[in-house]
Amino acid sequence: MFTGLVSDVGRVVSVEGSERLRRIVIESAYDPAGIALGASIACSGPCLTAVAVEPHGAGCRFSVDAAAETLARTTVGAWREGTRLNLERSLKLGDELGGHLVTGHVDGVAEILARETVTGEDNPWGASERFTLRAPAALAGFIAEKGSICLDGTSLTVNAVSGHDFSVLLIPHSLSVTTWEERREGDRINLEVDLLARYAARLAETRGLLPA
Repeated sequence: MFTGLVSDVGRVVSVEGSERLRRIVIESAYDPAGIALGASIACSGPCLTAVAVEPHGAGCRFSVDAAAETLARTTVGAWREGTRLNLERSLKLGDELGGHLVTGHVDGVAEILARETVTGEDNPWGASERFTLRAPAALAGFIAEKGSICLDGTSLTVNAVSGHDFSVLLIPHSLSVTTWEERREGDRINLEVDLLARYAARLAETRGLLPA
């Protein structure tokens, strides 16, 4: 489990393999001593397993394997050398839950439709950015105004919803510690809907309150 609070921005060093299985090496500031083989790390949304770890400079390089399902259903298939990734280590008992409960199981891919700078008078901390995205039709019903959503591994609050489109607002701090400053119209984003919304919908479906 994760919280959607990004703790490092890593960089893809190399990608090898085919459409069936790829090995991806990621450079990070994480202490290699703190990453056990088999550890789960959220990499811009998807929960991936560390299959190799080695020290590198002041941090480490760790390797993950992405199978065909992950490559087909997320943006992982488009990662190349130099791609920057939002990283988060898995929760430990007693950790602060500052975002919302995130599984790292990506439900689909959203597309950024627009990016708008939101400025305020006498704001010394910089401008915020509003992103409008379009969700896959099958996921739109799980997204609610003021609800939580995980986009590229970042826990965000939904500001508004209109049909399949929704918007989120990122403050200057969030832009500076994630890859969101790089995001532009047309970019594809890993989307994980709120865990509670998913189970509530399934419960309603089994009780005949929603179509199967």
